[in-house]
Parts: sequence; structure tokens; C-alpha cells
Amino acid sequence: MFALVLMVVFLCVMIGVGLWGMRRTDSLNDFFLGGRSIGPWVSALAYGTTYFSAVLFIGFAGRIGWRYGLNGLWIGLGNAVVGSLLAWLVLGPRTRRMTQNLNVMTMPEFLRERYDFAPLKLLASGLIFLFLTAYSASVFKGLGHLFEVNFRISYDIALLVMIAITGVYLVLGGYFAIVVTDFIQGVIMIFGCVAMLVILTAKAGGPLDAVTAVQQRFAEHSASAPPDMLLLAALVFMTSFGVWGMPQMVQKFYAVKNEAVIPKAAIVTFLFSLLVAVTAYYTGALTHVFFDSPPIVNGKPDTDRLIPELLRTQVPEALMALILLLILSASMSTLSGLVLVSASSVAIDLYKGHINPAVSKAGSVAMIRAASAVFVAVSYIIARYEFAVIVTLMSVSWGVIAGAFAAPYIYGLFWRRVTAAGAMAGLLTGVVVALVLFFRLGAPKAPIAASAAILAPFVVVPLVSLFTRPPRREIVDRAFA
Repeated sequence: MFALVLMVVFLCVMIGVGLWGMRRTDSLNDFFLGGRSIGPWVSALAYGTTYFSAVLFIGFAGRIGWRYGLNGLWIGLGNAVVGSLLAWLVLGPRTRRMTQNLNVMTMPEFLRERYDFAPLKLLASGLIFLFLTAYSASVFKGLGHLFEVNFRISYDIALLVMIAITGVYLVLGGYFAIVVTDFIQGVIMIFGCVAMLVILTAKAGGPLDAVTAVQQRFAEHSASAPPDMLLLAALVFMTSFGVWGMPQMVQKFYAVKNEAVIPKAAIVTFLFSLLVAVTAYYTGALTHVFFDSPPIVNGKPDTDRLIPELLRTQVPEALMALILLLILSASMSTLSGLVLVSASSVAIDLYKGHINPAVSKAGSVAMIRAASAVFVAVSYIIARYEFAVIVTLMSVSWGVIAGAFAAPYIYGLFWRRVTAAGAMAGLLTGVVVALVLFFRLGAPKAPIAASAAILAPFVVVPLVSLFTRPPRREIVDRAFA
């Protein structure tokens, strides 16, 4: 009962923030980037909460913890150092400056203006529309099952509630509402992670005893099936460097108030990500202390159920309510970022960019609000009916998006000589490698496919650029001004 009351209060606050954000949103720039006026603390927590969702806490961390034990902490360290700290310090200043120089708000717009090549924008918009919508549906699906198990609410009703709340505060308040709710959700995640660490470590016998017990039990449990360390390395790389090419993450750099806030935001994001990621993977490793084997579902071990079962059996009810709020917070912030970027691919990149460039300021805001509502509805339909093709897209979405955008985006920030042909070749290489390797290697090896898809374009882009016509000097000078 306490958990349900806490959840209702939380959701009411989210709606209130959406109404507040609506009063501050007058233009497309306000709705999508918050007027480029976001400070370091809010920017940092917005980045961190978008990074981590319920997928990490509910399934992924348990699976990794059981398979790799404390070695899974390398993923958390990579997420904090490479995916957060270095992402801000390396990409943040150039991204903030160049997107303002080119007067762009989205990844497809950046590629169009940086390389002076309209097909890049159209292709990028289509990829974002297709794969990020599938990704957002997978997060909604995870949340629906979480509520079904813990609140005894049917999956359909839980899904409708989550869709409605996310849709309301996003459609009303836009980016202002997102970053404020992300800040609130980030604070909740901090308290929830600290509580999880303290309670579960104490239950395992204290810090030293817990670590020793995990190592001993992991050695016993993995004696017959040694872990695949190449797959672990691919997971570290994919989840850490891969975010450098994810549009919903890069957007946070566009929106900061100025370059002076970036070092502060980098440090805050690093500390936040370190806490969240280490908590998740450490909790996953602790499953070796509390379980002899994963729960059996339909006659097969199901490691995705390890952490939910661990929390249900080892955590007091009041704390469980906070942890459920933590997981909900992580997912709603991820969802809002995904939906906003997906909606922008239609409202900004396609409608305003090609169909009706002369649309009024009010018309632009109305269009992106409508697109956001449509994408929320589409995500519900996908999560509810779980079409087989879409389920496959969910599995491959991270590799396709990161592979397509990382190299063209990063080279565009730092190398004047990169060409439109090079950027297009890199984008297509990332997509093709991700899809071909995914279907050749299978879903269990998806991180290897994604890592190859991210790396291959970094070879292709410079090779093609060196043998194709250089970009126009005025375009380059404007970008690097």
C-alpha cells in the first residue's frame, strides 16, 4: 500500500512539472532544447538518467552478474569514465559550439548542415524513427511487466498508465519538463542506489565478506561454463563508447547554457553514473550469494528474474517502494528522451525541414507536440502486441543507431577534411555491419555485432573522404568558427 501511495504522489508531481514546463515553452527551440539554457546539475542528471533505464536493473544486471560475477563492474566503470566523463569533456564543447554555429537542433540536421548533403538528413531521420521507436517500446514493455509483478496490476493497465503519464508531461512541457523531472528522478535514483548498496551488502555479511562470498560462489557456479571475456569486452565498449553516437544522449550537449558549465556537468555525470552502474552490476554479482541457481521459467533458467526475486525476498517493504521508484524513474527519463528525439525526426527534420519550411513558431510547437503524442501511442502498440519484426528491431537498435552515427558525428566535430561521401559511407557501413553480424552471430552475440558496427565506420569514413571531393570551405569555416 505504501508503495502504491508513493507511486501516485510521484506521478502527480510529474504531471505538475509538465504543466509548469508548458508555461515556459513558446518556440520549437524551447520545446526541444529548453532554449539552450540548461545549467550543469540539471544537464548532468538529465544525461545520467537518460543513460540508465529499467532494462539495466531488471534484466541486464542480473544476467551480467550471474555470468561474470564482479567482472561485470568493468561495464559500470566504462559507463562512468568513457560513456559519461569523457563524453562530456571530449564531445560537449565542440558539440555545443558547432550546433550553435550551424543553427541546428537534431542529429539529422547536424549531418545535413555539416556536410551540406540533404540525403544524409533524410536517411538519419528514417533510422531514428524506426529504431529508436522500437527501443522505447522495449523500455515500456519492461516497465509494464515490473508493475504487473509488484503491484498486481494487469500488464495492459500498467502499460496504459505509464504511456499516459509519460505522454502528458512530455507533450505539455517538452525539454523543460524532461530535464526538471530528470533532476527529480536522478535524486530518487541516488537515494535508492545507496539504500540498495547498504541493505544488500549488510545482508551478505558486510563489504569484505560480501566480496569474498561472491568470488567463491561465482567460481563454483561458473566452473562448468567459463565466462566469455570477449563478449564482456564488447559489452563494455558497446555500452560505454556507443553512447557517443546516440542522438538522445548527444542532445544533452546541444542544450547546455554555455561551454563553461560542461566541466561541472562532466564531474556530476561521472559520479552519478558510477554510483548507478556500480550499484546495478554489484547487485547482479550478489545474486551468487543469495541463490544457488537462477529461477526456472518454462523449464529453463531465467537470469532476468534474479534481481526482481532478490529484491522481493531480501529488501524491506518500505525500501522496496523506494527501489521501485528508482527503477520507474530510470525508465521514464530514458523514455522521454527517446520519444522526444524520435518525434523530432518527423516534426523538425521531415515536416519543418522538407514539407513546410515556412511553418509558424506556434505551428512548429504544435507539430512536435502532436508527433510526441503519436510516438507514445506507437510505442504502446508495439509494446502491447510485440510484433515479431519489432522484437528483432529492439534487439539490434543500439548497434544500428550507434554504428550509423558515431563516426560521421565525431569526425564532423574534429576533422575539417571529412566529406559528405565519407559520412554517408560511414553511416551505411554502420547499419549494414550491425544488421549482417546480428543475423549471422545471433542475439546472444549482439554486443559483438554492435561493437564491430561502431568501429568499422571509423575506418571507412577517412578512407572515402581522402578519395572524394573536399567539402566547401565556407561550410567548414562556418562550422568551426
